[in-house]
Amino acid sequence: MLISQYAYFALKSASVPASEIAARLGIESDGAVIRGSRRPANPVIPAAHCWQVVCRTPGMTVDEQISHIVDRLFVHAPQIGVLAAELDRTDGSGSAVLQVVRVFEPPAGEPEDLSGQVDGLEKLPGQHQLLGWHVDRRTLEFLRLTGAELDIDEYAYG
Repeated sequence: MLISQYAYFALKSASVPASEIAARLGIESDGAVIRGSRRPANPVIPAAHCWQVVCRTPGMTVDEQISHIVDRLFVHAPQIGVLAAELDRTDGSGSAVLQVVRVFEPPAGEPEDLSGQVDGLEKLPGQHQLLGWHVDRRTLEFLRLTGAELDIDEYAYG
């Protein structure tokens, strides 16, 4: 089995561009989306501007990718939360999100590592090293402080 995955934290707004979000937070994004950049009307796509901090490092588990993002942003969490609450009041709820995206059997993904042993036990096929993850207390506190939702998308090619 091949797995490709990444995680990102985003602030989304129908009215506030990503450049203004970056300026207000004093934090540059790793990526930005411009509302209506793919289709300007009927309906507007994308529906919102989006400021993102992303971790796409291969070989990391989802919890390691999330920890990388949280480590980078935790000190700013209260400030992010204030801005997220303002965006929620302006645009409706759901402006802050911690997003996990996993794709099973993509054209280019990480293969299962069956080499070596784990705690003296032989690795068997179907126990991919990237499967399974958890959300630790620090991440839960980050979600609370920022008012963010946790959204997990998983896709499979078949």
